[in-house]
Amino acid sequence: MDKYGFKFREWDIYKDSRMFRTEVNKLLGEYPKVETYALIDQTRRALNSILLNLAEGSNKNTDKDTRVYINRSQGSLDEVVSCLDCALDESYITSEIHDKLLIGASSIAQRLKKFSSYLSSSAPSGKGSKINDKG
Repeated sequence: MDKYGFKFREWDIYKDSRMFRTEVNKLLGEYPKVETYALIDQTRRALNSILLNLAEGSNKNTDKDTRVYINRSQGSLDEVVSCLDCALDESYITSEIHDKLLIGASSIAQRLKKFSSYLSSSAPSGKGSKINDKG
């Protein structure tokens, strides 16, 4: 747990998702104004949802309940990737930037899946059987 008592802030997957969010958000400022309430807004909401679901899921009573939120984070990450595909299609980002971001997204996705799998196979899904994500 961090010094304020929030265990999710110690998870590597949370820290890396924060960095990914920051990186993508910087790019969104370069999109055309016409996308302010469309692709920009949708991408930002999906980016925030990755983090928010990790945080919300971290304090559930069972691994099964936590897994629901980890899976929601995965869905939000998939949404961000789709938004990046749209941005590439509209030439808002280059294929090089797109590839770089997909590499980061892929790393996060793999770790979310491993975390979810761990929670599925862990000891009885009661209190106390959570892990600190080590990536």
